[in-house]
Amino acid sequence: MICGMPFTRRSFLTSAGAATAALSVRLSAQAPMPGGPPSGAPAVVAANEMYWQQVASQYRVADKVINLEAGYWGVMATPVAEKYFRQVERVNRESSYYARRSYPADLTVVRDRVASFLRVEPDEIAFTRSATESLHCLIGGYNRLKSGDAVLFADVDYPAMQNAMKWLAERRGVRVVRFGLPEPATYENVIAAYDETLKKNPDVRLVLLTHVSNKTGLVVPVAELSRLACSRGADVIVDAAHSIGQMDVGIPEIGADFVGFNLHKWIGAPLGVAVVYIKKTRLSDVDRMMGDEESAAASINSRVHTGTTNFAAFLTVPEALDFHVRVGTAHKAARLRYLRDRWVSAVRNVPAIQVLTPDDPRMSAGITSFRFTGRGTRQDVERVVDTLLTKYGIFTARRTGIDGGDCVRVTPALYTRPADVDRLAAALKEMGTAG
Repeated sequence: MICGMPFTRRSFLTSAGAATAALSVRLSAQAPMPGGPPSGAPAVVAANEMYWQQVASQYRVADKVINLEAGYWGVMATPVAEKYFRQVERVNRESSYYARRSYPADLTVVRDRVASFLRVEPDEIAFTRSATESLHCLIGGYNRLKSGDAVLFADVDYPAMQNAMKWLAERRGVRVVRFGLPEPATYENVIAAYDETLKKNPDVRLVLLTHVSNKTGLVVPVAELSRLACSRGADVIVDAAHSIGQMDVGIPEIGADFVGFNLHKWIGAPLGVAVVYIKKTRLSDVDRMMGDEESAAASINSRVHTGTTNFAAFLTVPEALDFHVRVGTAHKAARLRYLRDRWVSAVRNVPAIQVLTPDDPRMSAGITSFRFTGRGTRQDVERVVDTLLTKYGIFTARRTGIDGGDCVRVTPALYTRPADVDRLAAALKEMGTAG
């Protein structure tokens, strides 16, 4: 139902008002993309709806629901998708002749472009197919652990990475330390939580940090925590799957020697494109992938072995970066925050709603999760996700594994309209009142 009316596709499209108009724009003819954002500070441009309508017109997305689960992966903008289709046709047409003779040089050009964007050296990065693959290479290959050491991770870290850290107990004979971050989180209490845990566990030699949690959206101060871990004799591996592109950051701002992330979430490249970063002076601390002998031992490529990849997807990365830069990295980050702040500010003081990401700009970006107070079981949260979809036409996702209970993740995108997040806020207020 929508505000007491049975929910059907027709009733949704005829009753949603501003939200309907916002969705219909997405199916209109593609408008010319401006050469860059209008003048003004990013926070000011973030509210310039004329500009963001132009940006949104570059995305062809279905209008069956309001999709606030953009954190799964990023839809390619139309010029990126068109370039990808052309690359698919080219690779398919030229086949192994191209793959054997020309692709390696073309991929080197792509790698150099990505390295420049990240502000690192080209020989410090290698391509993978996902952030998970990148981080598995780093966690599994990290060779400075010995039996009796400990490794550390938090409840908000990605489940696959938690499993990889646990696997080190069997692989390296280490002790595993898991702890929960405080709720509500603050800049100070998050750092204090890591500090206290490291003090209690002086044998920790490797720490997993997630820059932006895929569960709650919490932004962890990774640079500060990396320095803290280093002062205690521990290395850090950073999961930056949700920060590169969503935030205006590069590798220097992350401040770690080992980082894994993807380009198909917030950069908008085709699915199956990711990057692993190892600081040049730390390469020897990560083993070659299963004794790889095809690449030089002094090359980061020997630390990754993905086999045959999607050539066309990798070749499309420059187009994705071009679009990202045209939109404006800082302006994109500000827009996602603007959309996030819009719905969060509307529900922040509703007693029944627990917003899990603080308003501190150092600790939040576009993603934010919530739960209804006292309703953090899997069944509770699945009911909320289902109600938002079937009654209000809003698609979200349940996230689990947080010590405080499961939650609903809300992730806007560049094609999201203010009316979309306003509809979410209204729905949550109504659901909170209903109990």
